Amino acid sequence: MDDLTRILPPNCVKVFVHRDFTDGTGVKFQTKFPADLDGKIDQEKFVQTITKLNTMYSEAECLNSRNYCESCMACLTAYLSYLCFDTHYEKTLKKVSKFIAEQNQTLYVPRGLMLVDPVERGLRTLEICVLNESSGR
Repeated sequence: MDDLTRILPPNCVKVFVHRDFTDGTGVKFQTKFPADLDGKIDQEKFVQTITKLNTMYSEAECLNSRNYCESCMACLTAYLSYLCFDTHYEKTLKKVSKFIAEQNQTLYVPRGLMLVDPVERGLRTLEICVLNESSGR
């Protein structure tokens, strides 16, 4: 994924899918289909991608006994345990990155689009680059 982001043309058209704060401040993106993508990708496939991303971020932020134990272990070891293993949240972010890379390879890049990992934008927005158009800047 990093290689693909480095080769993006700097003046490509960018479409942004913003966060959805209707259910609180958890990471969740709007499933509203952007008009700029009309004719470039099927609306149903786009919504499936966003829904899957929202589900993965929801799983990352869920509170369960494993996360509590992980936090207690970190506290007891003066947070040195985080040097030895990834947190549940970090593991989920890696899964999201793999999912985005897979979606780009199989669905988006063949249609002239590319998803940019929201982590690269501080989880504020999901950026979609239209590769075969330029913004003329």
